[in-house]
Amino acid sequence: MPDRRSLRNLARSTRMLLIGAASLGVAPAWAAPDGAFSPDGWRLALPGHVFRFPRDHAAHPDHRTEWWYTTGHLAGVDGQEWGFQLTCFRAGLRRELPRPGLRWDARDVQFGHFTLTDHRAGTFQVAERRARSVPGLAHARSDRYDVRQQDWSMRLEGDRHLLVAGEGDTRLELDLRPAKPPVVHGVDGVSAKSAGHGQASHYVSFSRLLGTGVLSRGQQRQRVKVQAWMDHEWGSNQMASDEVGWDWFSLQLDDGQEAMFYLLRRADGSVVPQSSGTWIDRSGHARHLNLADFRVRPTSRWTSPHTGATYPAGWQISVPGEATEFTITPRLADQELVTTASTGVAYWEGAVSVTSRRPGRPDVTGKGYVELTGYDRTRRPRI
Repeated sequence: MPDRRSLRNLARSTRMLLIGAASLGVAPAWAAPDGAFSPDGWRLALPGHVFRFPRDHAAHPDHRTEWWYTTGHLAGVDGQEWGFQLTCFRAGLRRELPRPGLRWDARDVQFGHFTLTDHRAGTFQVAERRARSVPGLAHARSDRYDVRQQDWSMRLEGDRHLLVAGEGDTRLELDLRPAKPPVVHGVDGVSAKSAGHGQASHYVSFSRLLGTGVLSRGQQRQRVKVQAWMDHEWGSNQMASDEVGWDWFSLQLDDGQEAMFYLLRRADGSVVPQSSGTWIDRSGHARHLNLADFRVRPTSRWTSPHTGATYPAGWQISVPGEATEFTITPRLADQELVTTASTGVAYWEGAVSVTSRRPGRPDVTGKGYVELTGYDRTRRPRI
């Protein structure tokens, strides 16, 4: 296994490769006659994709970037609660296949982030992984959903989502099943991120995964009940050159409904018109929301003692078409990740509590997760 210096060099060189690929990805000229590929040969996320499950839960190596993202909430038998995040990123380094017989001739590099928010203790634990996609280090299979990064894994067996992650004396093992079918976000198979050709992703979610697990911390092992949200996105050229980050919300209401919203932000603070959302009813039927269909208003701010970045730290989201207003509150102020050992990005990703209000009806509570990127100007994402 590579030593620490080799891994540091790998992470540094990979970040440079990704920055270079991103700059190519926003070029206005398209080399492929049918416009299906970027100039550097990666397939673009274009309208008309026909989703096939479970195949599309697996990796798509012809696209440059891809991630599997599970966030959720744990409840112990004594009433203690935690939030968690497990993310596996795949970043393509080159389109051609590795040469046979060369163990370290990798086509992809993978990154992983794991967090655990302890609501009672008020602590936030972060762990990172990075590895080339080679046997013994990491893989993302293209024939089935099976993603591994060293001792972390996310895989599908039948309808069971099995997750394993941890760091030090903390380990989380989950066995989850979907309460609803997968949701495809966006319009005509793509979730647009800008007006440019191919600046989009294919974006699928399991909006409500339920199950059980075991949380181990030191010598203590306890069974937990789990409610989670799983995202899977892939594309090759998502953000335009003037976009700096996004605000993303996944909300799960106790009455069985869910909602997702994302706002893409430009450097001047304006919101990209292609920002959108999805409303999911109790039966699993999903309705696309354009930016005009909802309004997000921050209600407070929090400044990180780690990076100095100032993030929104509370929100109201109104959806007039559903006669609904959400009030969203972080469970813990400091849920910021500074991923200097992997992706080099600083972002806030954390558990939140939700209250939904509709005129003439009792309030409905819920849980959620919020992701805020690009607020630290020196550590912004480029995808």
